[in-house]
Amino acid sequence: MAEQMMPMQARLIHVRFDGKSWDIALTNVDVGEGSNDHEVRQALARYLDVPAGKLAPYVVERHANGNITVRPEAVFG
Repeated sequence: MAEQMMPMQARLIHVRFDGKSWDIALTNVDVGEGSNDHEVRQALARYLDVPAGKLAPYVVERHANGNITVRPEAVFG
């Protein structure tokens, strides 16, 4: 079954940063459907009050329901 897109105010950005996790409304970080990975990282850095370079290597994943996950790159092996 396909996931339905949630209303913009209900969409979340899930963040794993510095050993902690947050779920933040996309509207609180000024991120929209048209935001690219760089813009997502920049907005999130402003929200977390950290230098943008700290999030540069992070992976941005977009989900079918409109949520976004930002996380460190997984290392296997």
